[in-house]
Parts: sequence; structure tokens; C-alpha cells
Amino acid sequence: MIHVHLNSRITELIPTFKIGVIQYHDIVIGDSPQMLKGRLQFFQETLKVELESKALTDYAGIAEWRKTFKTLQIDPGRYRPSHEALYRRVKKGDSLPLVHSAVDLNTFFSLEYVIPLGIYDLANIKGDVTLRLGEENESYEGVNGRLNDMSGKLISSDSEGAFGSPIVDSIRTKVTLDTTSALHILYLRPSIDYTEAEQLVKAVGKMFTQVHGGDFNSNIFPSS
Repeated sequence: MIHVHLNSRITELIPTFKIGVIQYHDIVIGDSPQMLKGRLQFFQETLKVELESKALTDYAGIAEWRKTFKTLQIDPGRYRPSHEALYRRVKKGDSLPLVHSAVDLNTFFSLEYVIPLGIYDLANIKGDVTLRLGEENESYEGVNGRLNDMSGKLISSDSEGAFGSPIVDSIRTKVTLDTTSALHILYLRPSIDYTEAEQLVKAVGKMFTQVHGGDFNSNIFPSS
């Protein structure tokens, strides 16, 4: 069991900051089932129509995470939360790429709940995990194919350094078809209460294991 810690600087700046953490074991990742592909496609089409008459900031999850970034002194115009980037792609009419069942389901959750999420291969995480702000010159090779400067960004790190963020995740801990255990981090809206947060996190864990098998345990950090 990996332990997750929140650096006190984050909760000092945002007292209601909270994340959901799910650990999965004995999962099997493959091509997305047709059910998931269909739901993703339908969701994108529905969302595209909705976005013709709605601004991105009309979505509480986007407005609130922009505010959260600003409070953490991260420029949300320059470094977009990953869920806002997805919404922008849909608004432009760009199809979201299908990768495999874990990434595609993560994309679905991000659209559905309007929050950033990160999913990581537990086998490649070394030691406990800490959410903190990136240190000067801290960087990693991202799944976007670039070396990403994570100085001052909200990051997840282990004993080897930063590996994830609500902006872009690293190659080092990415989930692949060989992954059998995974760590899911849900960057919840600070405004939601613990009861709603627990329900959301358990719903994600349940649907993920319905698709991938295995079992999960979940927590909210910091605990209420």
C-alpha cells in the first residue's frame, strides 16, 4: 500500500484542497470495449453541441480549477488543467484519441466529472507519494512528448522525483498494456464536501474495475 501525503503549503493556500486516491490491483488493460468507445463518442458529440452556447467557464469544474491554479500562482492561461484542455479540443471539433482502456476511461471520467485525473503504473512508483509544488529546475519527460518544466507547478512525486500533475503526466509512470496495478489521483474541486467526494471516488473505482477486473481501495486526502 502506497501512502500519499499533501504538502502543507498547498493546504495553507487552499484550506479545502482535497484529492481522491484509488489503488487498483490485479487489473487487465487492453483495447477499450465497444461500450466505452460508444459512450466516449456520444459524450463528445453531446458536449460539442453544448459548448456552442456555453463558455468553458460556465462549467464549475473548469472555473474552479482555474481559480485553484491562480491561488497556487500557476498561470491557467499558459498551463491548462488537463480537463480544460480536453474540453477545448472537443469545442474545436477535434476527436479525442483512443489509447487503451485505462487512458480512455480516464478521459471519460475527466469529461464526466469536469476535473483533472492522473493514472499511473504502481510498479514504476518508488516509495510514498507527495503532492507538492515543483522545485526550481524540476522537470520530466511528459506523455506529450516534451520535456516539461514543473517548477512551481502542482506535482505528484515519489523518491525519484516528480511524475505527475493535473497539467501533464510523465512517461516514467504511464499506464501501459502491461500494467497490473495502478494509482489513480483525482484532483477534486475544493468546494465539494467529503460525502460527495467519497461518492465520486468510489463510483470511479467501481466503474474502473468493472472494465478492468481486479479490486480497489480508495481514500480522500486530507481526511475529514
